[in-house]
Amino acid sequence: MIAAVAYGAADFCGGLASRRTAILAVVVLSQLAGLVVLLVVRPFIPAHAVLSDELWGALAGICGGIGIALLYHALAIGKMGVVSPITAVLAAAVPLVVGVVRGEHLTPLQALGIGIALVAIVLISVSTEESGTREIATAGVREAILSGLVLGAFYVFLALPHRRAGLDPLLAARAASVMMLALVAFAARTTLRPQRASIGLIVLGGVLDMSANALYVAAAYAGYISIAAVLTSLYPASTVVLARVVLRERLQRSQWAGVLLALVGVGLIAARV
Repeated sequence: MIAAVAYGAADFCGGLASRRTAILAVVVLSQLAGLVVLLVVRPFIPAHAVLSDELWGALAGICGGIGIALLYHALAIGKMGVVSPITAVLAAAVPLVVGVVRGEHLTPLQALGIGIALVAIVLISVSTEESGTREIATAGVREAILSGLVLGAFYVFLALPHRRAGLDPLLAARAASVMMLALVAFAARTTLRPQRASIGLIVLGGVLDMSANALYVAAAYAGYISIAAVLTSLYPASTVVLARVVLRERLQRSQWAGVLLALVGVGLIAARV
């Protein structure tokens, strides 16, 4: 649950910074900030990783880099209270499906949670425009859906290394994501120089994101991948609260209902009764 709070706060920082600075600059620099934190704490944590652990970590990093870039873009162009729950539901669903395929059993409550989550996505995605017409897939929703699917793969790959690997797979993940995103920025000739006012948000977001990743890895090693990922995906609660308090972001009643249903759905998916 602490990981969920940290992820939500990190996404708020990243999304807000992305409204002032180029997306790739925010993602690369925040990922670098997290990498620095990891390099500082790594010597104090025992780790015995093998090549397969590092490879799973690298795959996770590639997915994570793409997913975060899509998420920050969605948060920058859309409403955080809409984007965040959609991403979370889908990011939770992917590990759940993988867990079931691997032999983890789906309970009736979890099946109900999936149904509720699907309804939530529809409610969140529909908005009434100033003209009075209803629009489906408002700004940021498509990117949020893609982000959720890719981040779901990130959760799966990051949980596959052996427990003895410690934080080494996370180190491989972050190194892979930073290199990939830096190459993309270079190929696109996009500047990585942030707006001065965004630097604090970017660094804070990177530190919070890395802290959340480390907590998620610890939770995944201790139990089911599906449950660790789903509990972590409760993070929209903190994103939505921060967006409401700091940005005075307003959602329509149907969208608020969708946000609440998304959180209920994620909670039911995490239930083991």
